[in-house]
Amino acid sequence: MTPGPATPGEPFADARPPERVHAVVVGGGVGGLVAARTLVRRGLQVVVLEASDRVGGPVRGGVLPTLPRLRLDLGAESFAVRGTAVTDLADELGLDVVAPADLSAWGYADGDAFPLPAAGVLGIPSVPWASDVRRAIGWTGVARAALDRVLPRVVGDTTDLGTLVRSRLGGRVAERLVAPVATGVHSAPLDRLDVASVAPGLLEAYARTGSLSRAVAELRAAAPAGSAVRGIRGGIHALVEALTGEVAASAEEFADSPTSDQTGPIHAAVRVGQRVVDVARDPAAGAGGDWYVRTAVGDVVRAPRLIVATPDVAPLVEPWVDVAAPRPEQGADIWLVTLLADAPELDDAPRGSGLLVAPAGEGSGLRAKALTHSTAKWPWLADRVRAVAGPGVHVVRLSYGRIGSPTTPPTADEAARDASALLGVDLTGRVRDHLLQRWDGSLPPPTPAYRAQVASFAAAVGHTPGLAVTGGWVAGTGLAAIVTHAQSTVAAL
Repeated sequence: MTPGPATPGEPFADARPPERVHAVVVGGGVGGLVAARTLVRRGLQVVVLEASDRVGGPVRGGVLPTLPRLRLDLGAESFAVRGTAVTDLADELGLDVVAPADLSAWGYADGDAFPLPAAGVLGIPSVPWASDVRRAIGWTGVARAALDRVLPRVVGDTTDLGTLVRSRLGGRVAERLVAPVATGVHSAPLDRLDVASVAPGLLEAYARTGSLSRAVAELRAAAPAGSAVRGIRGGIHALVEALTGEVAASAEEFADSPTSDQTGPIHAAVRVGQRVVDVARDPAAGAGGDWYVRTAVGDVVRAPRLIVATPDVAPLVEPWVDVAAPRPEQGADIWLVTLLADAPELDDAPRGSGLLVAPAGEGSGLRAKALTHSTAKWPWLADRVRAVAGPGVHVVRLSYGRIGSPTTPPTADEAARDASALLGVDLTGRVRDHLLQRWDGSLPPPTPAYRAQVASFAAAVGHTPGLAVTGGWVAGTGLAAIVTHAQSTVAAL
């Protein structure tokens, strides 16, 4: 809706007249879309401004050139079962939540592939002497890890995940079990991962039990039965598409039911290519005034509520928060390669649902940090691939890149060689098609220093009327954390 010309005291008076809505969400990732949907369902008119040419952030779908009917996840492909927020949201959107196949994940270190222990958290075992732990770290590693049950709890050993695990369970557990899992998920070294962020509840359980392995056992006992992750039939990207559709439809609903302050045409509720370059507030209205958000193309949107769902825009609201916005270092430069390969030998999933590679294992010539055997992990995907590509055809996905340096884009041939080494099946010359996707480090690493900055900034935002922050940069990694945070933050706003 477009009100009359800007008044002389109105911010950006030299720009086009502002469009007035009930709320502006800056950032079209999952956090921003969930926040927008939550507001829309409360009867508010919302505009989402996304700087890039598409919404969803690292939750995105794409197709293989030779199989345009087969849409695949190019980013996240599962979510952690932590609470019911994601499952409930998917149900409300009419999406089918599914469990993965009952297969173990494997680790790869020093040229050796092995099943990862079944009962663990981020690779931290709950029973240091279990047979699957012994297979991975050997008797020497088990002897050191078992000391966790008798060592006194040392104050100050919980600074980061690497320090905590090494101090309690030793280097073999840290490097062969925890490093493949935690660094594979978060693309940052163990010593730079904030424990509270990457393993919620672990420090509290450790404080209660005095033993890290007992703490893991306690968390596992309290977790829901079955797999710790779930997916969506058709791919996680279906969540973004459904959220976008519902928020976009809200503009048409407002057009059909105009409100008293509506004085112009309804524009799209979800807008891409709209990089926000400036934020101001009505100077005549004090702390409760409307927000004015200006984009690089010259559009201005005015609203009493502003939700910042991207760290890039956080510095623009510093004048009203009086706390410096977090300035995170660049995240890892990640490349994902999806391969479609003729490989009947993979029908029996010889190495489970995929492998996570220890950083030390990359010295063997491997650059991949992880591999997902997608058609083994997701039966619905195997059925679709079989229907469009025939029997014996598989989808595997490899991830490249760790924090600290740019990543040379992998080729399909390199990915095939790495997959051959990890899976124990030669895929060279058997790749039908491939997809290459880059994620350019936009997700900040969850380091202790950065999490402290975010906590301070978010607390100050909480005292600023009409302003909220959400998204992965605030909530932490994972759909469960992001969805829950976006919903609760907007409810408070």
